Amino acid sequence: MGIPSSLGKHWLACRHFSNAGFPCPIMQSPSDHFLRAINTDFDRIIAMCKNLQDDQGDFSSVSMDTAVAIRTLEATYKSSAEAAAVELMIAKLIEKEGPYLKSKGRASDAARIGILTWRSLLIMSRDWKYFWSRLVLYMLLALSIGTIFIDIGHSLSSVVVRISAIFVFVSFLVLLSVCGVPAHIDEIKIYSHEDSNRHSGTLVFLLGHFLSSIPFLFLVSISSSLVFYFLIGLRNEFSFLMYFIITIFTCLLANEALMMIVAYIWLETYKCTLTLICLYVVMMLVAGYFRIRDAIPVAVWNYPLSYISFHTYAVQGLVENEYVDTSFAVGATRTIPGVQAVRGSYGISSSAGAKWMNLLVLLLMAIGYRVVLYVLLRLDVRRHVRLGRRSCWPSIHTSAAPK
Repeated sequence: MGIPSSLGKHWLACRHFSNAGFPCPIMQSPSDHFLRAINTDFDRIIAMCKNLQDDQGDFSSVSMDTAVAIRTLEATYKSSAEAAAVELMIAKLIEKEGPYLKSKGRASDAARIGILTWRSLLIMSRDWKYFWSRLVLYMLLALSIGTIFIDIGHSLSSVVVRISAIFVFVSFLVLLSVCGVPAHIDEIKIYSHEDSNRHSGTLVFLLGHFLSSIPFLFLVSISSSLVFYFLIGLRNEFSFLMYFIITIFTCLLANEALMMIVAYIWLETYKCTLTLICLYVVMMLVAGYFRIRDAIPVAVWNYPLSYISFHTYAVQGLVENEYVDTSFAVGATRTIPGVQAVRGSYGISSSAGAKWMNLLVLLLMAIGYRVVLYVLLRLDVRRHVRLGRRSCWPSIHTSAAPK
């Protein structure tokens, strides 16, 4: 703890140094003079350079012993009126009692989740690369698909075209989400810094990010779904419309968790984008549109790939939402159920509750991917991988060295 040697404005300091016997030269900066008087480093510099002389003869413009100057300045300050005024002010502040401040310790998990959620909401609302760019792209996608498949009608011949429109909408909606990869990488990096400083826990981070992403995902889901739904002319009932929106929203929730996992593994935009595109293409291939799932080769493609693709459950649920409990006229007197009309193009269930099972699977996938991300973050897999790579270098160099 330092000992005061002067307090107040610069002209008071000049007067104080002058009273102590160390007046500031007229043509010298007061701050330089004060620093020279109390800094012992100048004594060592002058001692090393004592044989050097400038044009005026003496290297040091002021001849003084720093230790003596410090003691003199301290004694002069203690006996000055300024020191007495400071002591009186401190005594008055001590007598003026204020409320006793109690430390509440560390913030609760609920408070930390609320703060992180609010911070993420602000960041997402201000930065275009989080969701605003995706909102624009999704709206353009919905308009493009809707205008391409507009006025397809509700006849038996429109079944294949309608399924194609639903598949294209879901697939490209997920595919365009790769534009949000940089934002997810930034979130992971922020978490890494905060976790290293013990400001944020893994569960707190995941819950905060999940809660903050819900409003934006629902916004992009409902806006793009409404445009697509009414341009295509799907079933004109509110319950079917709400199921369509909720399915798209849940599919995007699962996709967000998958993107976070890939972003954590690579932490590089190019690698993350390439990995996600490859995953999406595989999911599209095994979703049952290009070939019915029952006809897909069982090994690898059907089990397990078609069962871990959220495209499968999203498209299947939306097709069931559109055609279960419907019928089509064939000729003048005969009708066939909508499920039978669809089965030649896409495999769906005739049960009215099958679409809800698909929605439940999507919800479980959204939760499951986040559980996987929680385990990866909790175990700090990236740090262990980096340490493992570094430990391999000495052995590689040793084996490569000439004997």
